[in-house]
Amino acid sequence: MIDDQHPVPTGFTASSTADDVLRGVDLTGRDVIVTGGHGRLGREVTRSLAAAGASVVVAARDTERAAAAVAGIHGVEVQQLDLTEPTSIDAFARRWVMSGRPLHALVNNAALLFTAERLVDARGNERSFSTSHLGHFQLTRALLPALRRAHGARVLTVTSGAARIGQIHWDDLAFARRYDAGAAYAQSKRANVLFTVELDRRHAEDGIRAFAAHPGVVIGPGPHAPDRIAAYREQGLVDEHGETVVDPDNGKKTVEQGAATLVLGAASPLLDGLGGVYLKDGDVARIDDEVRPLTADSIPADASSAMLDPDDARRLWAVSEQLTG
Repeated sequence: MIDDQHPVPTGFTASSTADDVLRGVDLTGRDVIVTGGHGRLGREVTRSLAAAGASVVVAARDTERAAAAVAGIHGVEVQQLDLTEPTSIDAFARRWVMSGRPLHALVNNAALLFTAERLVDARGNERSFSTSHLGHFQLTRALLPALRRAHGARVLTVTSGAARIGQIHWDDLAFARRYDAGAAYAQSKRANVLFTVELDRRHAEDGIRAFAAHPGVVIGPGPHAPDRIAAYREQGLVDEHGETVVDPDNGKKTVEQGAATLVLGAASPLLDGLGGVYLKDGDVARIDDEVRPLTADSIPADASSAMLDPDDARRLWAVSEQLTG
């Protein structure tokens, strides 16, 4: 609810790490799914949740690559899931639900970043919208029986401060007429937040609470691809030597710091009783409706009223039902 969109406060900061957030939290007996839980940020979420005692399933398209990435992390298994393939989503969810296993937390982490050319899935949906939103929408709905079975579950969807500028292109969700990589990405991130708002409204009474979380800008320690250095330097993400700039108070974070807000939403008891809100910097974000430009020194990422609009959230849910059958 938008009335709850303000800091708790939790006591955590932009510099807090995932281990800071989960210190003293015992997740023994909790079952968790992390989509894309083997990649940089996803792997840290997987590692920290498992370290706190959770049993974590990493859902990944490339299971061999995922298994190699999480090898050695106790309490983790890998299962196949392609978020752009409806049959893959249904098969994954069916296996879980039929097993009778509860699901205490679903971390919708996988995403497709900017692509220079427009890509579409088998149903003709633009691929970043398909991966980040539609795939997770279908997966979450299919896993509702397991989430209810937990008698207290969380759905954490990873979004971005780009949701502030994202627009839902209702008349051309697939960007069939004119593709713009940045606009497509921002649309998918706005959709993540609107999905969270409506999911929580529909299922809070079932004991399922939903959160959207902005991890910050996390490019990792490097070395970075040579063709990315110039853009990173222009954005203030690397210095003149090509080294990663870490400045959490201004949104530029390490992997460990970025994962902090994600595990807060997925598992921290500090958010018990809340839901349908957007998180950043280890807390519920404040609302800031001022128009703020993105610069190398400033990355606006607070919540906006538009991101949380309940009418848009309901409309997107209905459209997503149609698009996923």
